[in-house]
Amino acid sequence: MKAVAIQAFGPPEGLAVIDLPVPTPAAGQVLIANEAIGVGGSDAVSRRGTLATYGFQAGHIPGSEVAGTVTAVGDGVDTSWVGRRVWAFTGVGGGYVEQAIAAVEEILPLPAGLSAVDAVTLGSSGIVAHFGLSHAHFAPGESVLVRGAAGSLGIMTVQLAARGGAGAVAVTTSSAERGDRLRKLGATHVLDRSGAGGDDAPSGYDVIVDIVAGADMPSFFAKLNPNGRMVAVGAVGGMPPEDFGMTMMAAFRKSMSFATFSSDTVAESDRRAVRTEQFDAASRGELRTVVHELLPLEQAVSAHRKMDTGEVFGRIVLTP
Repeated sequence: MKAVAIQAFGPPEGLAVIDLPVPTPAAGQVLIANEAIGVGGSDAVSRRGTLATYGFQAGHIPGSEVAGTVTAVGDGVDTSWVGRRVWAFTGVGGGYVEQAIAAVEEILPLPAGLSAVDAVTLGSSGIVAHFGLSHAHFAPGESVLVRGAAGSLGIMTVQLAARGGAGAVAVTTSSAERGDRLRKLGATHVLDRSGAGGDDAPSGYDVIVDIVAGADMPSFFAKLNPNGRMVAVGAVGGMPPEDFGMTMMAAFRKSMSFATFSSDTVAESDRRAVRTEQFDAASRGELRTVVHELLPLEQAVSAHRKMDTGEVFGRIVLTP
Protein backbone atom coordinates (compact mmCIF):
# COMPACT_ATOMS: atom_id res chain seq x y z
CA MET A 1 0.00 0.00 0.00
CA LYS A 2 1.00 3.64 -0.45
CA ALA A 3 2.04 5.70 2.55
CA VAL A 4 3.72 9.06 3.20
CA ALA A 5 6.62 9.21 5.64
CA ILE A 6 8.89 11.92 7.02
CA GLN A 7 12.25 11.05 5.49
CA ALA A 8 13.91 14.25 6.70
CA PHE A 9 12.63 16.76 9.27
CA GLY A 10 12.21 20.33 8.10
CA PRO A 11 10.43 21.66 4.98
CA PRO A 12 7.61 19.76 3.25
CA GLU A 13 10.03 18.26 0.74
CA GLY A 14 11.16 15.92 3.54
CA LEU A 15 7.92 13.98 3.03
CA ALA A 16 8.08 11.05 0.62
CA VAL A 17 5.66 8.48 -0.79
CA ILE A 18 6.72 4.95 0.15
CA ASP A 19 5.36 1.42 -0.23
CA LEU A 20 4.47 -0.62 2.84
CA PRO A 21 2.84 -4.00 3.32
CA VAL A 22 -0.81 -3.93 4.33
CA PRO A 23 -0.78 -4.22 8.13
CA THR A 24 -2.60 -6.92 10.09
CA PRO A 25 -4.64 -5.74 13.08
CA ALA A 26 -3.41 -7.06 16.40
CA ALA A 27 -5.63 -7.89 19.34
CA GLY A 28 -7.95 -4.97 20.09
CA GLN A 29 -7.29 -3.29 16.74
CA VAL A 30 -9.12 -2.76 13.45
CA LEU A 31 -7.92 -2.22 9.88
CA ILE A 32 -9.55 0.66 7.99
CA ALA A 33 -9.62 1.27 4.24
CA ASN A 34 -9.20 5.02 4.29
CA GLU A 35 -11.53 7.32 2.40
CA ALA A 36 -10.26 10.54 4.00
CA ILE A 37 -7.18 11.57 6.00
CA GLY A 38 -7.10 14.79 7.99
CA VAL A 39 -4.08 17.07 7.61
CA GLY A 40 -3.62 18.91 10.89
CA GLY A 41 -1.33 21.49 12.39
CA SER A 42 0.21 18.81 14.60
CA ASP A 43 1.33 16.99 11.43
CA ALA A 44 3.22 20.09 10.30
CA VAL A 45 4.75 20.56 13.74
CA SER A 46 6.05 16.97 13.81
CA ARG A 47 7.30 17.23 10.21
CA ARG A 48 9.32 20.35 11.04
CA GLY A 49 11.10 18.48 13.83
CA THR A 50 9.63 20.65 16.57
CA LEU A 51 8.64 17.53 18.52
CA ALA A 52 11.94 15.70 18.12
CA THR A 53 12.34 15.60 21.89
CA TYR A 54 9.22 13.41 22.00
CA GLY A 55 11.03 10.63 20.17
CA PHE A 56 9.95 11.22 16.57
CA GLN A 57 12.48 9.80 14.14
CA ALA A 58 12.97 9.75 10.37
CA GLY A 59 10.53 7.32 8.81
CA HIS A 60 7.67 8.51 11.01
CA ILE A 61 4.30 8.44 9.24
CA PRO A 62 2.26 11.53 10.21
CA GLY A 63 -1.50 11.80 10.48
CA SER A 64 -3.68 11.17 13.50
CA GLU A 65 -7.24 10.89 12.14
CA VAL A 66 -8.79 8.97 9.29
CA ALA A 67 -12.22 7.87 8.17
CA GLY A 68 -13.24 4.92 6.04
CA THR A 69 -14.54 1.37 6.20
CA VAL A 70 -13.39 -1.34 8.60
CA THR A 71 -12.09 -4.29 6.57
CA ALA A 72 -10.60 -6.53 9.26
CA VAL A 73 -10.43 -6.85 13.05
CA GLY A 74 -7.96 -8.35 15.48
CA ASP A 75 -8.57 -10.83 18.26
CA GLY A 76 -11.12 -9.77 20.82
CA VAL A 77 -12.85 -7.26 18.51
CA ASP A 78 -16.50 -7.72 17.58
CA THR A 79 -16.61 -8.84 13.95
CA SER A 80 -19.73 -6.73 13.39
CA TRP A 81 -17.37 -3.78 12.93
CA VAL A 82 -16.34 -5.18 9.53
CA GLY A 83 -18.03 -3.22 6.76
CA ARG A 84 -18.95 -0.25 8.98
CA ARG A 85 -17.92 3.31 8.15
CA VAL A 86 -15.96 4.85 11.01
CA TRP A 87 -13.84 7.78 12.10
CA ALA A 88 -10.60 6.77 13.83
CA PHE A 89 -7.81 8.32 15.87
CA THR A 90 -4.55 6.63 14.96
CA GLY A 91 -2.44 8.16 17.73
CA VAL A 92 0.61 10.35 17.22
CA GLY A 93 0.94 9.15 13.64
CA GLY A 94 0.14 6.42 11.19
CA GLY A 95 -2.69 8.14 9.30
CA TYR A 96 -1.04 9.02 5.97
CA VAL A 97 -1.64 5.56 4.54
CA GLU A 98 -4.13 3.80 2.28
CA GLN A 99 -5.05 1.38 5.07
CA ALA A 100 -4.70 2.38 8.72
CA ILE A 101 -4.60 0.58 12.04
CA ALA A 102 -6.51 1.93 15.04
CA ALA A 103 -7.45 0.67 18.47
CA VAL A 104 -11.11 -0.29 18.65
CA GLU A 105 -11.53 2.14 21.57
CA GLU A 106 -10.52 4.97 19.23
CA ILE A 107 -13.06 4.44 16.47
CA LEU A 108 -16.55 5.86 16.18
CA PRO A 109 -19.32 4.98 13.73
CA LEU A 110 -20.24 7.72 11.28
CA PRO A 111 -23.82 9.00 11.22
CA ALA A 112 -25.53 8.42 7.88
CA GLY A 113 -25.50 12.13 7.08
CA LEU A 114 -21.79 12.72 7.77
CA SER A 115 -19.17 12.19 5.06
CA ALA A 116 -15.72 10.79 5.73
CA VAL A 117 -14.25 14.16 4.68
CA ASP A 118 -16.40 16.05 7.17
CA ALA A 119 -15.56 13.53 9.89
CA VAL A 120 -11.79 14.12 9.66
CA THR A 121 -12.38 17.86 9.50
CA LEU A 122 -14.32 17.80 12.76
CA GLY A 123 -13.15 14.72 14.67
CA SER A 124 -10.07 16.02 16.48
CA SER A 125 -10.57 19.77 16.14
CA GLY A 126 -14.03 19.65 17.68
CA ILE A 127 -12.79 17.80 20.75
CA VAL A 128 -9.86 20.14 21.33
CA ALA A 129 -12.10 23.18 20.87
CA HIS A 130 -14.73 21.85 23.28
CA PHE A 131 -12.41 20.75 26.05
CA GLY A 132 -10.01 23.66 25.48
CA LEU A 133 -12.82 26.09 26.27
CA SER A 134 -13.77 23.95 29.26
CA HIS A 135 -10.13 23.95 30.44
CA ALA A 136 -10.27 27.77 30.33
CA HIS A 137 -13.42 27.69 32.51
CA PHE A 138 -15.28 29.60 29.81
CA ALA A 139 -18.75 30.72 30.93
CA PRO A 140 -21.66 32.27 29.00
CA GLY A 141 -21.35 36.03 28.65
CA GLU A 142 -17.55 36.04 28.74
CA SER A 143 -15.43 37.48 25.95
CA VAL A 144 -13.22 35.09 23.96
CA LEU A 145 -10.28 35.70 21.64
CA VAL A 146 -9.24 32.88 19.31
CA ARG A 147 -5.67 33.40 18.19
CA GLY A 148 -5.06 31.79 14.80
CA ALA A 149 -8.68 31.13 13.90
CA ALA A 150 -8.45 30.19 10.22
CA GLY A 151 -7.67 26.50 10.67
CA SER A 152 -10.17 23.78 11.50
CA LEU A 153 -9.41 24.01 15.23
CA GLY A 154 -9.90 27.78 15.29
CA ILE A 155 -13.08 27.53 13.23
CA MET A 156 -14.56 25.00 15.65
CA THR A 157 -13.53 27.10 18.67
CA VAL A 158 -15.28 30.13 17.19
CA GLN A 159 -18.46 28.15 16.58
CA LEU A 160 -18.50 26.53 20.01
CA ALA A 161 -17.79 29.80 21.83
CA ALA A 162 -20.64 31.47 19.93
CA ARG A 163 -22.97 28.52 20.60
CA GLY A 164 -21.93 28.65 24.25
CA GLY A 165 -23.20 32.20 24.66
CA ALA A 166 -19.96 34.20 24.54
CA GLY A 167 -20.45 37.93 24.97
CA ALA A 168 -17.91 38.52 22.20
CA VAL A 169 -15.86 36.22 19.96
CA ALA A 170 -12.82 37.95 18.51
CA VAL A 171 -10.40 36.30 16.10
CA THR A 172 -6.94 36.99 14.76
CA THR A 173 -6.50 36.24 11.10
CA SER A 174 -4.48 37.36 8.09
CA SER A 175 -7.02 39.04 5.83
CA ALA A 176 -10.36 40.82 5.72
CA GLU A 177 -11.72 38.05 3.47
CA ARG A 178 -10.96 35.43 6.10
CA GLY A 179 -12.42 37.71 8.73
CA ASP A 180 -15.68 37.90 6.80
CA ARG A 181 -15.83 34.12 6.57
CA LEU A 182 -15.19 33.80 10.30
CA ARG A 183 -17.97 36.30 11.05
CA LYS A 184 -20.37 33.99 9.23
CA LEU A 185 -19.26 31.22 11.60
CA GLY A 186 -19.85 33.25 14.77
CA ALA A 187 -16.99 35.74 15.15
CA THR A 188 -18.05 39.20 16.27
CA HIS A 189 -14.72 41.05 15.94
CA VAL A 190 -11.80 40.59 13.55
CA LEU A 191 -8.21 41.50 14.47
CA ASP A 192 -4.96 41.19 12.57
CA ARG A 193 -2.33 38.63 13.51
CA SER A 194 -0.79 40.96 16.10
CA GLY A 195 -4.18 41.39 17.80
CA ALA A 196 -4.64 44.95 16.55
CA GLY A 197 -7.64 46.37 14.71
CA GLY A 198 -11.34 45.99 15.31
CA ASP A 199 -12.17 49.49 16.50
CA ASP A 200 -15.21 48.24 18.40
CA ALA A 201 -13.46 45.16 19.79
CA PRO A 202 -13.21 44.63 23.56
CA SER A 203 -10.15 46.12 25.19
CA GLY A 204 -9.58 42.86 27.01
CA TYR A 205 -10.76 39.26 27.03
CA ASP A 206 -11.76 36.80 29.70
CA VAL A 207 -10.47 33.84 27.69
CA ILE A 208 -7.81 33.54 25.01
CA VAL A 209 -7.54 30.25 23.16
CA ASP A 210 -4.11 30.25 21.51
CA ILE A 211 -3.45 27.87 18.63
CA VAL A 212 -0.30 29.63 17.44
CA ALA A 213 2.10 30.06 20.42
CA GLY A 214 5.42 31.19 18.89
CA ALA A 215 7.52 34.27 19.60
CA ASP A 216 4.57 36.67 19.83
CA MET A 217 2.54 34.71 22.38
CA PRO A 218 3.66 36.77 25.43
CA SER A 219 2.29 40.00 23.92
CA PHE A 220 -1.24 38.58 24.16
CA PHE A 221 -1.15 38.48 27.96
CA ALA A 222 -1.74 42.24 27.76
CA LYS A 223 -5.12 41.48 26.19
CA LEU A 224 -6.35 39.45 29.17
CA ASN A 225 -8.82 41.00 31.57
CA PRO A 226 -8.18 40.73 35.31
CA ASN A 227 -8.67 37.04 36.21
CA GLY A 228 -8.34 36.23 32.50
CA ARG A 229 -7.21 32.82 31.32
CA MET A 230 -5.06 31.91 28.33
CA VAL A 231 -5.00 28.30 27.16
CA ALA A 232 -2.51 27.15 24.53
CA VAL A 233 -4.05 24.32 22.51
CA GLY A 234 -1.41 24.28 19.76
CA ALA A 235 1.98 25.55 18.68
CA VAL A 236 1.72 25.90 14.92
CA GLY A 237 3.90 29.00 15.16
CA GLY A 238 6.60 27.19 17.14
CA MET A 239 7.42 27.26 20.82
CA PRO A 240 7.12 30.52 22.80
CA PRO A 241 10.18 32.19 24.36
CA GLU A 242 11.51 30.36 27.39
CA ASP A 243 10.87 33.38 29.60
CA PHE A 244 7.29 34.04 28.43
CA GLY A 245 6.01 33.70 31.98
CA MET A 246 7.83 36.88 33.00
CA THR A 247 5.18 38.88 31.12
CA MET A 248 2.55 37.45 33.44
CA MET A 249 4.64 38.12 36.50
CA ALA A 250 5.03 41.75 35.46
CA ALA A 251 1.22 42.03 35.60
CA PHE A 252 0.95 40.07 38.85
CA ARG A 253 -1.97 42.11 40.21
CA LYS A 254 -4.23 41.11 37.31
CA SER A 255 -4.35 37.49 38.58
CA MET A 256 -3.99 36.08 35.08
CA SER A 257 -3.45 32.39 34.42
CA PHE A 258 -1.90 30.32 31.65
CA ALA A 259 -2.35 26.65 30.84
CA THR A 260 -1.66 24.20 28.08
CA PHE A 261 -4.28 21.73 26.94
CA SER A 262 -4.00 18.36 25.23
CA SER A 263 -6.93 16.06 24.62
CA ASP A 264 -4.67 13.25 25.86
CA THR A 265 -5.74 14.29 29.36
CA VAL A 266 -9.44 13.72 28.66
CA ALA A 267 -10.95 10.34 29.47
CA GLU A 268 -11.73 8.25 26.40
CA SER A 269 -15.37 7.95 27.44
CA ASP A 270 -15.70 11.74 27.65
CA ARG A 271 -14.07 12.24 24.25
CA ARG A 272 -16.38 9.66 22.73
CA ALA A 273 -19.51 11.25 24.20
CA VAL A 274 -18.65 14.75 22.98
CA ARG A 275 -17.47 13.56 19.56
CA THR A 276 -20.69 11.58 19.08
CA GLU A 277 -22.71 14.68 19.93
CA GLN A 278 -20.66 16.83 17.54
CA PHE A 279 -20.90 14.33 14.68
CA ASP A 280 -24.67 14.24 15.12
CA ALA A 281 -24.82 18.05 15.23
CA ALA A 282 -22.75 18.30 12.05
CA SER A 283 -24.95 15.75 10.27
CA ARG A 284 -27.93 17.99 11.12
CA GLY A 285 -26.13 21.10 9.87
CA GLU A 286 -25.81 22.65 13.34
CA LEU A 287 -21.98 22.63 13.18
CA ARG A 288 -20.21 23.58 9.99
CA THR A 289 -17.07 21.93 8.70
CA VAL A 290 -14.82 23.90 6.36
CA VAL A 291 -12.68 21.99 3.86
CA HIS A 292 -10.02 24.02 2.11
CA GLU A 293 -9.10 21.40 -0.48
CA LEU A 294 -9.13 17.70 -1.25
CA LEU A 295 -5.79 16.33 -2.44
CA PRO A 296 -4.57 12.82 -3.31
CA LEU A 297 -2.42 11.15 -0.66
CA GLU A 298 0.55 11.41 -3.02
CA GLN A 299 0.31 15.21 -2.85
CA ALA A 300 0.98 15.46 0.88
CA VAL A 301 3.99 17.67 0.14
CA SER A 302 1.70 20.17 -1.59
CA ALA A 303 -0.70 20.05 1.35
CA HIS A 304 2.09 20.88 3.79
CA ARG A 305 3.42 23.68 1.58
CA LYS A 306 0.00 25.28 1.64
CA MET A 307 -0.11 25.04 5.44
CA ASP A 308 3.37 26.52 5.78
CA THR A 309 2.49 29.52 3.62
CA GLY A 310 -0.64 30.18 5.67
CA GLU A 311 -3.06 29.94 2.76
CA VAL A 312 -5.29 27.23 4.26
CA PHE A 313 -8.72 28.18 5.57
CA GLY A 314 -10.26 25.17 7.25
CA ARG A 315 -8.68 21.78 6.68
CA ILE A 316 -6.92 20.05 3.83
CA VAL A 317 -8.00 16.44 3.46
CA LEU A 318 -5.99 13.73 1.72
CA THR A 319 -7.78 11.00 -0.22
CA PRO A 320 -6.10 7.66 -1.01
